[in-house]
Amino acid sequence: MVAQDTLDYYRGWLDYRRWFLRIPGVQVCVAQDGTPRLSAALGSAEEPAGTPLTERHLFRIASHSKTFTAVLVLRLVEQGRLRLDDPVAAHVPGLAGSAVANTTLRELLSHGGGVIRDSEDGDFWQLLRPYPDRDELVRIAAEPSASVLPRHERFKYSNIAYGVLGLVIEQATGGTYGEAVRKEILEPLGLSDTGPELLPERRAECAAGHSALSYATGRTVIDHVDTAALGAATGFFATATDLVSFYSALLPGDERLLDDDSLRQLRHRAWDVKQAESGYALGVSLNRVGEHELFGHGGGFPGHITRTLACPKRRTVASVLTNAIDGPAEPLVMALFQLMDMAAAATHQPAPDGARFAGRFVNLWGVQDVALLDGRLFALSPTVANPADDPVALEIIDDTTLKIVSGPGGVPIGELIRYEFAPDGTIRSVRGGGMTMRPFEPPA
Repeated sequence: MVAQDTLDYYRGWLDYRRWFLRIPGVQVCVAQDGTPRLSAALGSAEEPAGTPLTERHLFRIASHSKTFTAVLVLRLVEQGRLRLDDPVAAHVPGLAGSAVANTTLRELLSHGGGVIRDSEDGDFWQLLRPYPDRDELVRIAAEPSASVLPRHERFKYSNIAYGVLGLVIEQATGGTYGEAVRKEILEPLGLSDTGPELLPERRAECAAGHSALSYATGRTVIDHVDTAALGAATGFFATATDLVSFYSALLPGDERLLDDDSLRQLRHRAWDVKQAESGYALGVSLNRVGEHELFGHGGGFPGHITRTLACPKRRTVASVLTNAIDGPAEPLVMALFQLMDMAAAATHQPAPDGARFAGRFVNLWGVQDVALLDGRLFALSPTVANPADDPVALEIIDDTTLKIVSGPGGVPIGELIRYEFAPDGTIRSVRGGGMTMRPFEPPA
């Protein structure tokens, strides 16, 4: 089980990273066995207005939509209404005779069909034109240019493929994609803050999207738009709380949505994306942290970058949602699992009274954290993407002194860190490596 002190540090680290990287807002939820252990909203829902972000603000979760679509397909397979090896043209007659006609549902789900990513005119991603409607989607998929690579050649990500899977689901159910989502997933799980397309009446609940700082000195607000026939690939909205509930239902042994056989197929690696470090299964991406393989998905929508990861072994799910197009959602959520791994591997002595030494400290040379993780103290840098990189192990000598017991080259191993406390127990200063540091408070 993830320790509460680790979650407490992670929350503070997230808030610092949000401030350090000038991300308007971050919404986070961490659950274990489906029970939330951490839920927080940090920063602003809309930067120009300074509107505080809340845990109920909705985010456009973009390609998380693909996991919902994959679960729907597998539910329909369990019900005998689809087969994973069906050719797509058997369910979308407009694709008969096209280059993608014989591409199977399994290939579309795993991005193994060689299908074009977004068409030759994907400027809807810049909001320069509307997203394709059903007729345009079928035309795009039926064009010779839609088959870019031979089937089974390599992983080739495709939003068009998942848009077509939405049409397959409509044909199999006899209703709309949105109706299938609500009946098969949202209602069984009680997800009231999730949907396949942002409804006009709920737009006011949505956190504003923001442009990036890589091409401007300030951010602008980005409008929310309808994704039309690409809803099955990128249209969903949700909160972090709802996302961890959904992905918790995909952990082994949870049969609320799929039986164990289907869950294994969902998570079974179909492709290596970046050697063993990352891969793709059926509608879920795969990542490895230490000895643990995680599954989940990310999403990039104009103005929102989001990421959810689930660890089957630890039965832990974490979701981080950001409302900027340069929001580093993936490293932000990966950091939790990296911290958990680091703490689990530690061999130095536990610190029973470690909380009194923990904090964030600053001097001319930068910022340093003293973090309590799973009962042990570490010195970590909050300015790097992976806070578990090059950890420094600390042990308590007495009620005002720590000792550096291990760390990377250049760390003054064996030296002492001395604290000055105020009468009320708050930390006035810390002196280590010959230099004084003071508690850090970010500027307003």
